[in-house]
Amino acid sequence: MASEVRLALVGSTGAVGQEMLKILEERDFPVKELICLADPREAGSKVRFKGEEYTVVGASPEAFKKADIAMFAVGTEVSKMLAPEALKNNCVVIDNSYAFRLDKDVPLVVPEVNAGDIKLHRGIIANPNCSTIIMVVAINPIHQRARLKRVIVSTYQAVSGAGKAGLDELDQHISAAMTGQEPKLEVFQHPIAFNLIPHIDEFVEEDYTREEMKMVWESRKIMHEPDLKIAATAVRVPVYRSHSESINLETENPLTPDQVRSILSQAPGIIVQDDPGAKLYPMPLYTSNKDQVFVGRIRRDISLGENGVVIWVAADQIRKGAATNAIQIAEVVVEENLY
Repeated sequence: MASEVRLALVGSTGAVGQEMLKILEERDFPVKELICLADPREAGSKVRFKGEEYTVVGASPEAFKKADIAMFAVGTEVSKMLAPEALKNNCVVIDNSYAFRLDKDVPLVVPEVNAGDIKLHRGIIANPNCSTIIMVVAINPIHQRARLKRVIVSTYQAVSGAGKAGLDELDQHISAAMTGQEPKLEVFQHPIAFNLIPHIDEFVEEDYTREEMKMVWESRKIMHEPDLKIAATAVRVPVYRSHSESINLETENPLTPDQVRSILSQAPGIIVQDDPGAKLYPMPLYTSNKDQVFVGRIRRDISLGENGVVIWVAADQIRKGAATNAIQIAEVVVEENLY
């Protein structure tokens, strides 16, 4: 690592913010000074980092005057309001919200795929949607070898993608189902216990949800393939943590399953778990609290023949799908002195 930096963490008390603190410590990120920010109503609360206790300060424009880099783990509206204020104080922003992802002047980065885009930043670097991150890590190595023509993805997304409230609602719905009571619908549109809900975020164009279209729009931008054909179906499942995805790929050039296994085994950030005979394949229960994207069930798409492959992917959406990816971006910013 290069020199130590003054780091502001906006949303330090939330689920992703707390995960960021843990991963910053795990990866020994070079923090000279840590400024923990959150909703002003949480000012005065405490968070821990490297064995020390830090007092949370209410997020405000003045808070960025002492920071070199600001990592945002908050919602879109807060990012839109405060990120420009950080820029005014010459503070590089790494934003986890949707606010700037499709802005043509803002790099949208997954370091295993397009780390070179970081150097093009004008003060803000966007962290992609969790499901997008997980998918592009897995499919980009195949794209680089055989060129993708079409991607069909179905996601199986854990309730923690909806934050702590999603976790609490799954608990409440399980309890309600087991005791014959009515579940309270506050986070999800329907009961989530013992159920699947093919509806995440709002419905937008062509009856796709915004969550589904994020995977289309963001993957194209990250992979520098604006015309890549992608269709997504996003499903909420009663799993606490770690998203899974079933991905069908059509390639311009033929690939065998063995070739795909070899390609992915050598790709950064990927662990191949693919031995169906031994019942070995990625599952959310075992990919939680890990930073890698796990890939298995690698097989030929029999509807396409030699130009089609099917893969199954699972990864922790709070870590690689959010916090870890943002910190990887910050590491490049520091290593290459881009702040």
